[in-house]
Amino acid sequence: MISKLKGQFGSGVDALTYLGQNYMQVDRSLIPDILRILRDEEEFAYCVDITAVHYPKRERQFDLVWILYSFARNERIRVKTQIAEGEHIPSVVAIWPAANWLEREAYDMFGIQFDGHPELKRILLPDGWKGHPLRKDYGIIEQDSEWVQINLGIESGQ
Repeated sequence: MISKLKGQFGSGVDALTYLGQNYMQVDRSLIPDILRILRDEEEFAYCVDITAVHYPKRERQFDLVWILYSFARNERIRVKTQIAEGEHIPSVVAIWPAANWLEREAYDMFGIQFDGHPELKRILLPDGWKGHPLRKDYGIIEQDSEWVQINLGIESGQ
């Protein structure tokens, strides 16, 4: 599978393993094509999760990760790409409808924008919440206290 993808996309795809877990590092411009091929040709029919990791000191601050599963192959793979603060990535809701809520969570927790998402808005936090709590530079105590005080009129107890 990797040889086929590398033959088609060249250096934009790199196969790696970490602690026995297979993953692909993919150039962000190739993400929609690679993910569609994985679903249509390689039978990764289930998008298990979409998440991110924040590295605030890097130029491209976010690793965005799709965790896919193939029932036919009984195989799991992770597809990773790096994006910078403010960069957008295409939505994969058209490929896996279940990605709707997963992308909303990545938006809510990290602030990652998914172009073409049918309704990209917060899913876990209230609409008026400031910031994105899974970023490593996020001050959770200060935000929690402010939101609770403004919206509930009480001290947060933090």
